[in-house]
Amino acid sequence: MPIFGITASSNMSTKLTDFYQIATTTVGAGGTSLISFTSIPQTYTHLQIRALNFSSNPAAGGVYRFNNDTTTTNYYDHFLYSTGTGGTPTSAGSDANASYAPFFQGGSSSTAPGSMVIDILDYTNTNKYKVSKQLVGYTNTSPSAMYLGLISNLWESTSAINRIDFTAGSAGTFSQYTQFSLYGVKA
Repeated sequence: MPIFGITASSNMSTKLTDFYQIATTTVGAGGTSLISFTSIPQTYTHLQIRALNFSSNPAAGGVYRFNNDTTTTNYYDHFLYSTGTGGTPTSAGSDANASYAPFFQGGSSSTAPGSMVIDILDYTNTNKYKVSKQLVGYTNTSPSAMYLGLISNLWESTSAINRIDFTAGSAGTFSQYTQFSLYGVKA
């Protein structure tokens, strides 16, 4: 009798060994407001970003852009998040005609980083717009709060992605020990 989780995972076309680390950035003392991946190889099917994020202003969301594109009408998103503060209900919404894709910034101390995984699908395909999806979670120590969120993004461009820039939000910075890693996925 098969076990559901094992059966489902054995039918997946992408294996753990199909992930290749392209680059990692670790923020040093003093922090930074920008993390960039440039000259991204065009030899994979998908991209994945994994981040542990410490923020000087965790309440401010950050943004990312593809290929340095700041066109006001090129980015769309849907989001769903829940907090653990005082029974705050789950919230959902969307943004249209933006000049960036949003992400939740991260935790406020070295003991409570935010974590984030972003999948960017078919990043080299020049016949379709690019879609990314995020799973994020973090705990703030001041003010005390917990967040878990899902975000889907559409970049309305058929250009292959060769650059991704992450910018800290609202006068915040990525604090020391923040780490962003870029992976290529072969499917």
